[in-house]
Amino acid sequence: MTTTGDMQVTARGGPWWWERRRGAVLDVGLAVVSALECAAEGVPFAWDAGIPVAAGVLFGLLAGSVLLVRRKWPIAVVLVAIAVTPAQMGFLMGIVGLYTLAACELPRRIIGSLAGMSLLGTLIVTFVRVRQDMARGDLGIGDWFVPFAAVTTSLGLTAPPVLLGLYVGARRRLMESLRERADDLERELQLLAERAEERAEWARNEERTRIAREMHDVVAHRVSLMVVHAAALQAVARKDPEKAVKNAALVGDMGRQALTELREMLGVLRSGGQETPRERASVPLAAVGAAAAAAASRAAEADGEGPSLAELDELVGQSAAAGMVVDLSVQGESRSYAPVVEQTAFRVVQEALTNVHKHASGAKTYVRLAHRASEIAMQVENDPPPEPASASAAGLPSGGNGLVGMKERVAALGGVFVSGPTDAGGFRVSAVIPASSVS
Repeated sequence: MTTTGDMQVTARGGPWWWERRRGAVLDVGLAVVSALECAAEGVPFAWDAGIPVAAGVLFGLLAGSVLLVRRKWPIAVVLVAIAVTPAQMGFLMGIVGLYTLAACELPRRIIGSLAGMSLLGTLIVTFVRVRQDMARGDLGIGDWFVPFAAVTTSLGLTAPPVLLGLYVGARRRLMESLRERADDLERELQLLAERAEERAEWARNEERTRIAREMHDVVAHRVSLMVVHAAALQAVARKDPEKAVKNAALVGDMGRQALTELREMLGVLRSGGQETPRERASVPLAAVGAAAAAAASRAAEADGEGPSLAELDELVGQSAAAGMVVDLSVQGESRSYAPVVEQTAFRVVQEALTNVHKHASGAKTYVRLAHRASEIAMQVENDPPPEPASASAAGLPSGGNGLVGMKERVAALGGVFVSGPTDAGGFRVSAVIPASSVS
């Protein structure tokens, strides 16, 4: 983790306006050195000004100690350094003040103005002092030396600290920008990891829901037919042994078909995840989304291995063999659809027939299938049962998930599902599925 922003604020351990203790120690040391320098330079200043030496020393101490607040008020430090330039004191304070000013996040025009004032003040003072020294005869160099010394001294005391401060300030701002970007990237990665986890959880829930629907369709339909045939077998076992043998064979066929479908589903589940727990633990969290997409792809492939509309006649025949009167009509030209579309259409009809076995045993049922240009429509409608108590007498339980599962299947493909009682007292299930994915 980086230490920008709030974490950097909490990491401050220095007194007053200092972020760190070492910064406070550095500024105190610089202020002490600057105060001693200005105090020493205050002695000749007092002689030239004709004031007591103690006053000059005290003035120098006060002026030099201003460097203590260079981080909080850099402009004030530079102004004080410019103000004491005529007294030929505060060289360290001026250099450090200009460096601190240039390194601060202040407008460039303020930095340029104060640097120009310092340059001009140093230039004038140096020019006057060198000229006075030459007039007194202390220096025997030509007149060209006066402007040369003034320009060189002023540039040497002004340009290096300003340029260094600008470089350090730009580097500091760049580092802060990089730390902020690193924090932003870390937050984005955290958010992506959370979203990947949510997508993985969503994919797991979808897979569980899909498996539950498949198990419900397989078990409910086959077992319902087995219960109906078993009840018929019990009723005719003594009166018509041949019919009882036929019903027993049908029960056996239904059981074997149910076991075959369940075995196929379990085989898909086993082949879907072969990695070991160690390998699963080594997968990065960012790759969970890809794993979820792969699981969804495997689910789609598994859907392609399910039943198709070609088995619809067999499905209707099984219900007819169980004693149901079923009328199947197909409109339009039959064609191939995507596996998931055919499987969904088959499951809708299958579950609707299962509900008729459960809740309207003995009722005449109409199964209609329509192949249209851009969609496939199916409808299963049954008349009122001849004996309302026959459903409960069959002993077929109902979990209430059949209609919900059908609606979820159709809605997942962008279709429309409608179910409800008819005016005649029966029940109707209708579904329309887009056929845009024609194979």
